[in-house]
Amino acid sequence: MDHLPIFLRIEDREAVVVGGGAVAARKAELLLKCGARVTLVAPALGRAAEALGRTAAELRGRVRHVAEEFRPAHLDQATLAIAATDSRETNAAVSAAARERRIPVNVADDPELSTFILPAIVDRSPIIVAVGSHGAAPVLARRLREQLEALLPARLGALAHFAGARRRRVQQTLRPSERRPFWERILGGRIAAQVLTGDEAGAAAAFDADLAACRSRGPRRGEVYLIGAGPGDPDLLTLRALHYLQQADVVLYDRLVPEAVLERARREAERVFVGKSAGGCRGAQERIHELLIDHARRGLRVARLKGGDPFVFGRGGEEIRVLARHGIPVTVVPGITAGLAAAAAAGIPLTERRLAQAVTFATGHFAEDDALDWQALARPRHTVVFYMGVGQLERIAARLGEAGAPADRPAALIERAALPGERVLRAPLGELPRLARARNVSAPALLIIGEVAAVEGAAAIDAVVETLRGVA
Repeated sequence: MDHLPIFLRIEDREAVVVGGGAVAARKAELLLKCGARVTLVAPALGRAAEALGRTAAELRGRVRHVAEEFRPAHLDQATLAIAATDSRETNAAVSAAARERRIPVNVADDPELSTFILPAIVDRSPIIVAVGSHGAAPVLARRLREQLEALLPARLGALAHFAGARRRRVQQTLRPSERRPFWERILGGRIAAQVLTGDEAGAAAAFDADLAACRSRGPRRGEVYLIGAGPGDPDLLTLRALHYLQQADVVLYDRLVPEAVLERARREAERVFVGKSAGGCRGAQERIHELLIDHARRGLRVARLKGGDPFVFGRGGEEIRVLARHGIPVTVVPGITAGLAAAAAAGIPLTERRLAQAVTFATGHFAEDDALDWQALARPRHTVVFYMGVGQLERIAARLGEAGAPADRPAALIERAALPGERVLRAPLGELPRLARARNVSAPALLIIGEVAAVEGAAAIDAVVETLRGVA
């Protein structure tokens, strides 16, 4: 390492910034966020630097301007110095004066004149992440910071405060060997999720109950994460889904979850396949309930990993009700449902102001006495998305035709959406069943019916609208 990463406390300490332009203003603003008293040394200040002392009442008295050319004596009371002028001669003079006084100095964009660098910072106070490149690649460091910004929850600081406020109580309650496993469970599970989503009251109650159980040496309570895996592309997993997959001790997954998604789970986690065939029997679902309850009662963190979203034709509602009856905590993690993923993959806007102002998600599994409102589904300028509809494709087309949908209504069948081998078949509704048989379309596939299904990109919308006007 070329630099020692440290965090320097400068609250109520004197920091000198030499320069009056936008760069100097940014450096001063960062120092002010850390609680420093900032002196700007420059003959004149630019607009950004002038605004520092006026932006908020709490900054007044913490920023002062010395309207002079730099002199070494300006650093006599400084804890650190930053040079941000357009003159390398002035910057070098600041560096020399700071070194002579043995105070840290940073010269903007000049590592050779600096004794410390200002890294790219991710601020989730009190959690701070700093990324540096020894000044060699500042743009790369900023890109890494942007990626970390996306990965780290916005309320991570609140979680740190929550844990810090309870640290002493844990030390008083648990033996040293018990503390780390306890915190790993708390920070990687449902209690942390409650804090991150703003439910600190619920998190506090759950924390108290968990700590009390540890004190009484009672059985540790497990929990279930009901996770939507999205359409199958691991890059479409949400950050929260990835987080809980990394925490789970056991992963129960179905046939719509590919290996590439399972690989994102913790390596030590036990994997249990609970896949059912389309419209699987009630007994298979009850077996899943039994497995969830059994693993959770043994104190394990259980991920129930479902394709798409747990609450869109995923029987997640049944599972959460069963777990609630048994007093097992559940965290629900939404996923990108297949209807959204397939439409996006095919470039089909499910709603478009001139083509469709409503969209309906419907199941392709329906009994002879199904309760679907086929008259409503057959209306024009209305998009209908059928899940699991390949096996019932001919019947769906027939029922819509009986309800008044014309045989030439646009339709699209998307097979393996957002996965390798994805196929999109477009045809009038009356011709699509024959085409699907000829092309050997198989599940998983999703059916989209409506005027929008004729759209193959934004440029095609106007053409579809003109065609509909001609028909009208």
